[in-house]
Amino acid sequence: MPRMIYDYTKSVLERVSFDPVLFIRELRKAVKTLLPYEIEQLKKWLQFYTQEKPELKQCLSIVN
Repeated sequence: MPRMIYDYTKSVLERVSFDPVLFIRELRKAVKTLLPYEIEQLKKWLQFYTQEKPELKQCLSIVN
């Protein structure tokens, strides 16, 4: 079940990535609901995902 939440979180973040403010809001919600190991996975995914989206790079500080 937690894996489904992690996958859902990634899909939501992908859908709202057009707006950095909305992306940050959803990312903060995700950090509150995910388990610690899922947050580590999300951190790795964010590093990869934001490579081509410099406007979202600031979001990495939320998961650190």
